Amino acid sequence: MRYSSAIRWLAHGLRLRGADTQTTQAERACLARHARGKKSLVEIGVMYGANTALLRSVMDPLGTVTGIDPHPNGRLRVSFERWIALRELARRRRGTAQLLRKPSFEAAGDWGTPIDFLFIDGDHSWAGIDRDWRDWSRHVTLGGVVALHDSRSVPGRQDLDSVRYTQTVVLRDSRFREIDAADSLTVLERTGIDGQ
Repeated sequence: MRYSSAIRWLAHGLRLRGADTQTTQAERACLARHARGKKSLVEIGVMYGANTALLRSVMDPLGTVTGIDPHPNGRLRVSFERWIALRELARRRRGTAQLLRKPSFEAAGDWGTPIDFLFIDGDHSWAGIDRDWRDWSRHVTLGGVVALHDSRSVPGRQDLDSVRYTQTVVLRDSRFREIDAADSLTVLERTGIDGQ
């Protein structure tokens, strides 16, 4: 059954349902494993905040997780997705969390903080993932981790630009090496610096 965003928000507030997510249980377990203890985490593409809250729950107790999503307003001139994400994050009390309400390319222009865990799950078009990769991968520290959702071929999602981009560009980037995968999620570690 499809629910409107307002009904989702109400049901979430009454704790009748959790925040929706398009990640699988295996993908969430993989994210948690690699985000555990990290201090500077960024998620591009927050939606309802389920994964942002997961990252907050496993990061270093003094860490900061930043979620980036434009969260456009719907028919009622509000973003119920954003409201759910804010509530979901407020239910976790570990470290600091912030949601930047802007496209990832705008946030990248202002960004200056090193990142030790980056989760890219935003615009899955070739141009979108290319821009996110070029804008954000340079901020990942040596030994830092990047996780890309919808980056592997799985039934129903085998022909996405994000899958082709990962195979063609990301996995050939000499600064990173693949260290793990789960369903459509690819996880890489930064091993080199720009220009190597």
